Amino acid sequence: MNIIESIKPYFLDMKVNGSHRYDHSLRVHNLGKYITAKEGGDMEIVQAACLLHDIGRGRKKGICHAELGAQMSEEILKSLGFPEEKIQRVVYCVRVHRYSKGINPETLEAKILQDADRLEEIGAIAIARGLAEDIIKGKPLYDPIIEPNSIYVSGGNKTSINFLIEKSLKLKPEKFHTKTAQELAKNRYEFTEQFVKRVIEEWNI
Repeated sequence: MNIIESIKPYFLDMKVNGSHRYDHSLRVHNLGKYITAKEGGDMEIVQAACLLHDIGRGRKKGICHAELGAQMSEEILKSLGFPEEKIQRVVYCVRVHRYSKGINPETLEAKILQDADRLEEIGAIAIARGLAEDIIKGKPLYDPIIEPNSIYVSGGNKTSINFLIEKSLKLKPEKFHTKTAQELAKNRYEFTEQFVKRVIEEWNI
C-alpha cells in the first residue's frame, strides 16, 4: 500500500485554513518517519498516524478534532485494508496527539507523533504558517501594548508574535519525548527565539 497516495484523497474536502491542510500532515509524516528510523517503533503505524492526525479538523464544530480524527482514522484504515491488528494503535496515536490536551502518550508511536507534530510549531515553517493564518484572520504581527497570555489557548493569541511566545517558545527541546526530536528541536527553537527577539527589537527602534 502506498499510504501517502491512499490517504491524500480524504483531505480534499477539508474546510480549514492552509496551516493544517495536507501539506502539514505530510511534513509531520516525514518527521515521524525520520524519528522512527532513529528511535524504533512500528513505521507503518507512525506513517498512518502522522498522515491522519488532523483529518478531523474543521469538520464539526464543538467536537475535538483529535477525537473525531480517531473515529475517522479507524473507518478510513479499515476501508483501505490496513492491517487490522494495527488500526487501534493508530487510532490511539491520533486520539492523544493534541497539544492543548496535555496528554502524555503511553506508546512509542504516539510519542513520535506528538514529537513530529510539535516540531511543526517551532522553526521557520512554523513562523510562516502562523503568519499566513493570522493574515487571514486579520491579526497584527505585533503590538507592544498587547501582553501575551500566560496560558496558551487555541486561537487565543492577539498577535503573531504573541502566538510564538504563548505556544512555540514553551515547546523547549527538553520537553520532547525522543532524543531525536530533542536534537531537531534545538535549532528550530533557537531560530524561533531569535525571530521573536529581532521583531521586537526592530519594532522598538
